[in-house]
Amino acid sequence: MTIWKLVTSEILHRKMNFGLGLLSVALAVGCLAGSLTLVKLHDVRTQTILEQKRVETQEKMLALEDDVKKAMRKLGFNIVILPKGQNLSDWYADDYGAKYMPEQYLARLGQSEIVTIEHLVPRLRQKVEWPETKWAVILAGTTDKAVNPAADANELALEAVPRGKIVLGNEVHQGLGLNVGDTIRFMGREFLVTKCRKELGTEDDMTVWINLREAQELLDKKGLINEILALECRSAWANLPKVRAEITRILPNTQVVEKASDVLAKTHAYMKVEEEGKAAIEREQENMARLRVTWVRFARVLVSLVMAICVVWVALLAAGNVRGRRTEVGILRTLGFRSRQILYIFLSRAIVMGLVGGILGFLAGGFLAPLLGGAGLASNWAGPVGEGSYEWMFNFNLLGLAVFMAVAIAVAASWVPAIIAARQDPAITLREE
Repeated sequence: MTIWKLVTSEILHRKMNFGLGLLSVALAVGCLAGSLTLVKLHDVRTQTILEQKRVETQEKMLALEDDVKKAMRKLGFNIVILPKGQNLSDWYADDYGAKYMPEQYLARLGQSEIVTIEHLVPRLRQKVEWPETKWAVILAGTTDKAVNPAADANELALEAVPRGKIVLGNEVHQGLGLNVGDTIRFMGREFLVTKCRKELGTEDDMTVWINLREAQELLDKKGLINEILALECRSAWANLPKVRAEITRILPNTQVVEKASDVLAKTHAYMKVEEEGKAAIEREQENMARLRVTWVRFARVLVSLVMAICVVWVALLAAGNVRGRRTEVGILRTLGFRSRQILYIFLSRAIVMGLVGGILGFLAGGFLAPLLGGAGLASNWAGPVGEGSYEWMFNFNLLGLAVFMAVAIAVAASWVPAIIAARQDPAITLREE
């Protein structure tokens, strides 16, 4: 009779003893597998929650960013670069600058690879008397081309004012009864009206726009401008000090003014949502990390305690099994079985117990952990309900660990009783029986 046949016969003959040992090993391993599975589920749930928050924040950011971009396109520009000597009180009061700067400043900014602004447009603006009508209007000379060092110039709609053309503010064309297509004389030159703007309730209602070169000729300011209009790039939104520092570094003889508008409010809202979204994600991450540490500590204590109890219980069962088989061991030794073979019999029984108990513990722990962790946890781990609900079964690393630990527990608990059985003197045993 082989050793494995003896082991099989012994297991079948002492089903209760083997079954209790098997349940003990399965309980210990199931506690381990369940704890590790719950930790894994917690990590997956954490990633899912954080990803959801990131997606929600990104959706809000995209909506706000689109809103800000639309507002900026509607506004035009939100940064104005002025000569350093320009008195801002006068500039705000008169709505134009009395100081001038070289038009070459625009080219210098464009060649500097500045990163805080996207579009640059020169402008010459001054209040003048329209001799032909005796009206006081604001003359604005501009161009249809933007110096654009950082982004696509098509993002911002620029209104072209070619030579020989003129654009009229609402009060001007309404007061003078002018329409698109009319030919008018302005400061001794003829211009074709190409656009009549709607009422805005700002100084633009009393402004006329012509080509920059013609404005310089009419005002005798060849090669000079008094404003550079700029648009902040996304990285500098609501960060005027950064914009100002970069521009004044390149053009020391200038100063930067930010135009107050609803765009700034939208920009600040955008930045606030971004900051609050990041803070919420960080807080959630910290909370989940603290919860994971707490759970891992509890799991360590629980698993250690359960394993210690199970090892003691399996050892007691193994010792009882050895005592109950003293006569069988004595007979086997009399029939020629060596001590080493007797040791193999008891340890083989323990190995079988560990293998079966490890698999059962892995299945029980993996199956019960999602249920104990809550339906939401299970769905986050397995995906949509009814679709791959038991993916934990394919965690072969955990299965291998469970089987290894089960075999180790069973063998360790059975080692001393097996040694005692192997060292029994058959003559003494049979005489006592």
